[in-house]
Amino acid sequence: MYKYNKILNYPVNIKNKDLKMAKLIITQLGGYAGELGAALRYFCQKFTMPDDEGKALLNDIATEELGHVEMISSILCGLMKDASLKELEEAGLSGYYVEHGKGIYPLDTGEVQFDTKLFAVTGDPIVDLEEDLAAEEKARIVYERLIDYAKTDDLIAPLLFLRQREVVHYNRFKELLEKYKREKDIK
Repeated sequence: MYKYNKILNYPVNIKNKDLKMAKLIITQLGGYAGELGAALRYFCQKFTMPDDEGKALLNDIATEELGHVEMISSILCGLMKDASLKELEEAGLSGYYVEHGKGIYPLDTGEVQFDTKLFAVTGDPIVDLEEDLAAEEKARIVYERLIDYAKTDDLIAPLLFLRQREVVHYNRFKELLEKYKREKDIK
């Protein structure tokens, strides 16, 4: 079903470590509005979409979200590269380091671990798509706030790309939701 292309959706080439940004950006991996939750949410919801169009759309976006997980992970690796124990401690990442080293692990900014309780799958296409719209808007606003803190173009550019993809996903989900509501009204 899947074919992995060994390229990112958008190039990531972080030039300088920035542990404070790493601590913030990790929320887009494992936080309530993060990419991992989105990928799993859409993948699970696709099975109860009422037609092939809905199943395909949710599958396509779930797959793209996995690509975003890879981008965020690549950004985190770049931001933490060559960090000393002292630098990690000063950035408030001692606990993270003790448990995960410089590995990538899904957390939010408060170091709360990713949990599937962060999203719902109801089996009702309209309810699920309404949640998906909200999820995309939450992710968009988090990216905008991360961009506010970002200082370098090598970080801002991929964050802008990811933010724009949230807008595209929102619009695609909205189109599908409107179609399903029209069909429900006809019945």
